[in-house]
Amino acid sequence: MARKYSRKASGDVGRAMKKRKAGTLRSGRSKKKVKSRKQAIAIGLSEARAKGRKVPKKSKKASKKRKTSKKRKSSKKR
Repeated sequence: MARKYSRKASGDVGRAMKKRKAGTLRSGRSKKKVKSRKQAIAIGLSEARAKGRKVPKKSKKASKKRKTSKKRKSSKKR
């Protein structure tokens, strides 16, 4: 079975995980400290993509989750 990510990409993810564990991994523009394991993996994969490593494209499910949903107005009953 073929590898999903290249060895170099897994190294980038591993590096991001070690940074998270040490408490030095920071996210994007806000520079907030990353606490989530999933977010650390996402940052590692993103860095690997930027370097041109073999990494699958972002899934459409992930981009759909970020959109904020509108709240429904509840009509009052008399």
